[in-house]
Amino acid sequence: MYQALYRKWRPNTFDDVVGQAHITETLKRQVSTGRLSHAYLFTGTRGTGKTTCAKLLARAVNCEHPVNGNPCNHCPACLGIENGSILDVLELDAASNNGVDQVRALRDEAVYTPAAVRKRVYIVDEVHMLSTAAFNALLKILEEPPAHLMFILATTELHKVPATIKSRCQQFSFKRILPGDIAARLAYVAREEGLELRGEGAALLARLADGGLRAALSLLDQCAVTDRPIGEQEVLDALGLAGNIETAALMERIGEGDTAGTLETLGRLYGAGKEIGSLLGELAALTRDLLVRKTAPQGGAALLTGGYDENTMRRLSNVFQTARLVQVLGLLQSTLADLPRSSNRRTDAELCLIRLCQPALDESLTGLNVRLSRVEELLAGGVPTTCTVPAGPLKRSTPEQRAEEQSSVVEGPADLPPWEEERPPLPEEPPADREDPIPPPEVGEEERPSQPVDSRRETGGADLWPGLVVLLRGKFPAVYPFLSNPAAVQGVLEGGVLTLWVDNEFTKSMVGGAHILEELARLAGEQTGGSVRCTVKVGKAPERLGGTPAAEHDNLDDLLALGQQFDNIIIEE
Repeated sequence: MYQALYRKWRPNTFDDVVGQAHITETLKRQVSTGRLSHAYLFTGTRGTGKTTCAKLLARAVNCEHPVNGNPCNHCPACLGIENGSILDVLELDAASNNGVDQVRALRDEAVYTPAAVRKRVYIVDEVHMLSTAAFNALLKILEEPPAHLMFILATTELHKVPATIKSRCQQFSFKRILPGDIAARLAYVAREEGLELRGEGAALLARLADGGLRAALSLLDQCAVTDRPIGEQEVLDALGLAGNIETAALMERIGEGDTAGTLETLGRLYGAGKEIGSLLGELAALTRDLLVRKTAPQGGAALLTGGYDENTMRRLSNVFQTARLVQVLGLLQSTLADLPRSSNRRTDAELCLIRLCQPALDESLTGLNVRLSRVEELLAGGVPTTCTVPAGPLKRSTPEQRAEEQSSVVEGPADLPPWEEERPPLPEEPPADREDPIPPPEVGEEERPSQPVDSRRETGGADLWPGLVVLLRGKFPAVYPFLSNPAAVQGVLEGGVLTLWVDNEFTKSMVGGAHILEELARLAGEQTGGSVRCTVKVGKAPERLGGTPAAEHDNLDDLLALGQQFDNIIIEE
């Protein structure tokens, strides 16, 4: 009968164990010197050699002719333990024998001396599955065991083992086997089995095994059904994987936001027999490699799976931001976790890819963070193409320099700000000592208010106030959003008094500072050519004073005004 490769090629000596030299060398020295412990605890991920080393240790301590700490595999003890005829070495599965009654029965049997070998050995696999009562029943015999008794406990979840158990055992941690070591072992097994395994096929199987040699041998067994040489493409076809080229192309379409192309690729791969979970898993592995590459470009090279060439990784790294990769990986991981419970795996995968191509559809906080990161990137690099900044120190410009710049640039009415209207030149003002009384209306003519000579001086502030607000830009950044908001502040000039009508007391406290009012009064005096006093009142500006209805305030204006504070920076040659 055919025997699976991982069973057929299980190591027979400690020297055959791959990738765990730090453990096998210690165990060999303990067997050679006789300094053996009564309890061992083997921890590590699946397929790294825990149960194999436990069986080798059970044979080595009972071997009649050990060779440098290794079992000879020829004496009656080794052969009897190997074929299961010696009942003094017993392997238990704690997942199915996790009750307190089974542990009590084991404890009662353990006190008897072995019948055929020197030591009675109990190998308890997946020991973390024992119940609390079973662990308590095991404590006493672990603390004071007979001289002929040895326990070897194995677990993949060390955190579930009580500290009272761990403190009574010698603990050995099995690490993941390196892909190079797995590939070398696969090549050796393939030669012995008469299989033609190519280098790229062995490397792909080693990556897919994720540090477990048993998984790698099982995958090789699955791919060995063809008469052709086992290369990368044969492995992909046998396991239903998409392959690095297809995965990289799919990832590039996601980065470009090509939803139609992404769904077309998914449909083609699905029709070719690719498994949905495997495809999303490959995308998640590639995203993880890209994330490691961007966050740790120097020391993270050793953490990559190595399944993609440098040019592909560099090209994809330039397409994605770090925040975008975090969002992609999180969405892929959550979809993979939900696939086993899904009624339509293909639809779930399509929805996932659509959300990946269009981040606006991802309503999670991570998706929002991606969109904000994109906006920040655009703002950081959003310098207009017509703006050239020569090298040299920056310094603040004075009002005179700004006025000279504006006079040299603004040459016509078309360049006036939007709040200024084209008006005829102002008439020359009369001398200060001259008084021109207003002539009385003629007989029969209705009496009407006099027309001002200078609209900026005598109007109720409809034309004056917006100009004053513009002049304050950059001087009071914290207060400018209030002053520029017509719904919050309206300025009205009447009789040499500039009154700021504000909507509430808080606004009054913000704009009513003495330095602000003094600056407003000074600027208003410069505009009108006279002495102006400034005051603040809570309420609505009287309609008769010419206050224009308050326009709806746009918060974007505040942001633009804050950014335009830097308009005062000029370049010093």
